This record gives sequence, C-alpha cells and structure tokens, in this order.
Amino acid sequence: MQFVTPIPRRRLMQISAAGLALVLLPRGARAHSGPHRIDAGIEGFAFVPNRLTVKAGDSVVWTNHDVAPHTATAADGSWDTGRLRKGESAEIEFATPGTYAFVCAFHPNMKGEITVEPA
Repeated sequence: MQFVTPIPRRRLMQISAAGLALVLLPRGARAHSGPHRIDAGIEGFAFVPNRLTVKAGDSVVWTNHDVAPHTATAADGSWDTGRLRKGESAEIEFATPGTYAFVCAFHPNMKGEITVEPA
C-alpha cells in the first residue's frame, strides 16, 4: 500500500498562483483569421465606442439603441449606414487600410474614428 504525502497549503498556493499567472500572461499577436464582424452601438447620442481599430476586410455593425434616428457616415462621404431607427443595424466593410473619421448626419456633434490596419 502506498501513502500519498499531502501537499502543504503554502506549496499548493504557489502552484496555483503560477498556473494562474501563465493563464493571464499576454499572448503574442495572433494572425488575423479572416474577416470579423465588430459590434458598435449608438446610445446616449454617442458612438460606443467612438474609436475602433479593425483589420482590412473586417466589418463594423452599428446598432442604434437611441429613440432618435442616427447614421454612421464617413466625414468624406465615402460610406454611410443610412438612417437607423431604434433597434436597426447596418454593416460597413472596411477593405482599405487607413484612418476614417465619421459622424452622424443628423447630429454632427456625434463623432468617431476607425483605424483600419493591414490584415
């Protein structure tokens, strides 16, 4: 018959802490595994978030959570979600790297920016 020596509590805590540290360590950059859909909201007369960073080929889906209608419209007019009523969504794909400012066509004080990085 074999006896198992119990692990002292202190040693068990050290082992647990080391394991947790490994799980929480930042991982290296992962390859972009194809296009992604990024959710963004419109609420409280603001874009949430108002700054996004995506990879080329990704799409951003804006959903209006306000009672008032809104848009997400490129400052240069190159893209537009169209009018979004409460609960409605629209998706815009970003293929070309760059930085794109956008506003709400109805409420120009609502502003945001998307940075598109190479895939």
